Amino acid sequence: MVGYSATDISITALFAATYAVGVVALAPISFMILQVRIADALLPLAIVFGAPASLGLFIGTLVANMFGGLGLIDVLGGSVANLIACIVGWKIGQTKVRSRWFLATIAQNLVLTSIVGTYLSYLLGFPVILGWTGVFLGSVVAVNILGYALLIAISSSSIVGWLTSHGVTVYTGE
Repeated sequence: MVGYSATDISITALFAATYAVGVVALAPISFMILQVRIADALLPLAIVFGAPASLGLFIGTLVANMFGGLGLIDVLGGSVANLIACIVGWKIGQTKVRSRWFLATIAQNLVLTSIVGTYLSYLLGFPVILGWTGVFLGSVVAVNILGYALLIAISSSSIVGWLTSHGVTVYTGE
């Protein structure tokens, strides 16, 4: 990949594998209309790891959703939703707006809710409001609570210092 270092490729692979394993291992709560994808707690990390995390989470979702049994719409739709959520979160996280990381995770939740909630309601035959509610509530737990806490922990100065000293690009927005 042009402009992609070995470190970037490694980060992409790490995010892809971690996400896929997390979703499949917790399959009973990762699929259907009311889902809490614990692996979605990784999405806010795209705010600090940028494109490698975003691409890795896209690939991880492709793999994970192949095990969900909802077909091509879920495989592609969920993957694209996560990619968009990661990019939107990353871009908002780089602004100078107060509380930008918290706002970025809210935006990620809204992207997931609107895309995944809509197609899940179609695939499963539920009213769209139920699809949105199920995905929104699950994303509040995974993205806005667990993911935001993980983001804060990973962005501590000691961890960022260690990562950057090992060649990892970290976006802190500062």
